[in-house]
Amino acid sequence: MERAGGQPRVALIMKSLANEFFKTMEDGARAHNEEVAGYELIANGIKNETDLTAQVNLVEQMVAQGVDAIVIAPADSKALIPALRRAKKEGVLVINIDNKLDAEILGKEGIQIPFVGPDNRAGAKKVGEALAAKLGKGDKVAIIEGVPTAFNSQQRRDGFADAMKEAGMNIVDVQSGQWEMDKANNVSAALLSEHPDLKALLCANDSMALGAVAAVAAAGRTGKTLVVGFDNIGAIQPMIEDGRVVATADQHGGQLAVFGIEAALAILEGEEQPEDKTTDVDLITKQD
Repeated sequence: MERAGGQPRVALIMKSLANEFFKTMEDGARAHNEEVAGYELIANGIKNETDLTAQVNLVEQMVAQGVDAIVIAPADSKALIPALRRAKKEGVLVINIDNKLDAEILGKEGIQIPFVGPDNRAGAKKVGEALAAKLGKGDKVAIIEGVPTAFNSQQRRDGFADAMKEAGMNIVDVQSGQWEMDKANNVSAALLSEHPDLKALLCANDSMALGAVAAVAAAGRTGKTLVVGFDNIGAIQPMIEDGRVVATADQHGGQLAVFGIEAALAILEGEEQPEDKTTDVDLITKQD
């Protein structure tokens, strides 16, 4: 199980730890490490979710440090693949969590990296359907996606669009908030100014939903322009209860890294590399 004796070393490489979701992911991984023991956990994150160079550097640092496995939530579905191919060439096991790597690029690189994570499109569609129940056919809505090159951003955007189209809503714009609260706040403010009759903002993560809620309040549109998110971070939960956010999706961030770590440990113990594993996503709305 180990390269050079002792416990196996597992590197968890996340996106921005400024995002509460990834802090929750790290906390879950550390709790698992304390409970299960038997392996060394090295947890890392980048400053913001668009700093691809920093995440590539983390992969290279972990390989240089001789870790046995890397469990990664890639900031970009394509840009991290060459670094991960090099890691595999050095004998490092790689498990993909949270944001799925691009299957076409993996094929071109001639590598297989198992994915353990949620069906983001289905989860976002559930959120969109909950929102649609509070809207009228033909209402104007806008989607605020994450980083456009991230597969989970694309899937959440498409899931929102699926629900809106099926319900007969009018999607007037799709813009990127880069996963970040401040950027989403600016995007939301511009959308509200351009579309005074906008009925909803569908945000691909809860950090961006926080920014959208602030923009809605600043525009005097609370209760008139609805907001949904994705992730069920702690900061969003009071907003679900008071109605500032209609719905979000819980992909169980505290367990996502654990699922990836457990898959890595099983393979290091000699089990065959698994097929992709889809994990649960639950709809979160106000409790009656």
